[in-house]
Amino acid sequence: MPESAWKLLFYTLSWSYGIYLLFFTDYPFFYDPPSVFYGWKKGMDVPTDIAIAYLLQCSFYGHSIYATVYMDTWRKDSVVMLLHHVVTLTLIAFSYAFRYHNVGILVLFLHDVNDVQLEFTKLNVYFKHRGGVYHRLNDVISNVGCLTFSVSWFWFRLYWFPLKVLYATCHSSLQSVPNIPFYFFFNALLLVLTLMNIYWFLYIVLFVAKVLMGQMQEVNDVREYDVEDSKKIAVAKKKEGGLQLPSALKEGMHLKNGLVKDKRL
Repeated sequence: MPESAWKLLFYTLSWSYGIYLLFFTDYPFFYDPPSVFYGWKKGMDVPTDIAIAYLLQCSFYGHSIYATVYMDTWRKDSVVMLLHHVVTLTLIAFSYAFRYHNVGILVLFLHDVNDVQLEFTKLNVYFKHRGGVYHRLNDVISNVGCLTFSVSWFWFRLYWFPLKVLYATCHSSLQSVPNIPFYFFFNALLLVLTLMNIYWFLYIVLFVAKVLMGQMQEVNDVREYDVEDSKKIAVAKKKEGGLQLPSALKEGMHLKNGLVKDKRL
């Protein structure tokens, strides 16, 4: 719960700031994606309001790399999550250095909205049972949140992201700046980000399939290990010794070994 609460706070603030930049200033990037490269030149000044957004995002994802390994609960997709944070931090740092900051603002806006919905929904899942008492309101909110999260993930990350960002970086950039530097490097990272978005969308499809087939009676994070798997961590930790690895990595390896040996799976 504290992990989700912290992420909800950050993503709400960052996405709100993205809304301000894209819809309450003179930046036309959302409605006119090719404009992200209008007037581009090497070493151009970065506007202060965009630089502030970059500073916040760079700090958060730098911390997230550490948190995923040492602090957060280990999940089935934690390795992919770690790769996502590395790719995102690289995109943020290099897009600032190459002065592709206009693209960066659009990318962050299209991604942060889903994280707001995800963490808000997860908090309501955790709050459904408090003090041994079932709270129907949190259950209803989590169900609605799951539905809106699934739809918005497809709309923002799998529809708008290629339509606006990839179109601008892969096609429009060559028209505005024919010899634009680092074209292949920057677009390769954006394509990796797209593949990870597709990977996580498969988890969403898996969740919906389980609900439709009656294998899941309530909203839960399908990336989470179940209670029995978690108990294996405690048993394994008592037996471990020697080289000390980050707790999250040890946790993931114990779970993996336990799942392989569990004949019921």
